[in-house]
Amino acid sequence: MDVVLDAIAFVGHAIEASLVYVESHHWIFGLLALGYIFYLHDRALHARFDAMEKRLDEIRKRLAIEY
Repeated sequence: MDVVLDAIAFVGHAIEASLVYVESHHWIFGLLALGYIFYLHDRALHARFDAMEKRLDEIRKRLAIEY
């Protein structure tokens, strides 16, 4: 029974240590979240530019066929 209680206590201490780390280093996780938001915005922006480029290519092809 002592082994089970020691294992539960060990898990509890590990969870507490990780929460203390997050509490004292919350700015690191804030920077990670900000970087991820920037990454998503950058992907969306590039997707819009790619779609616009495809439309322009279609227009160029149609103009080249007509003339």
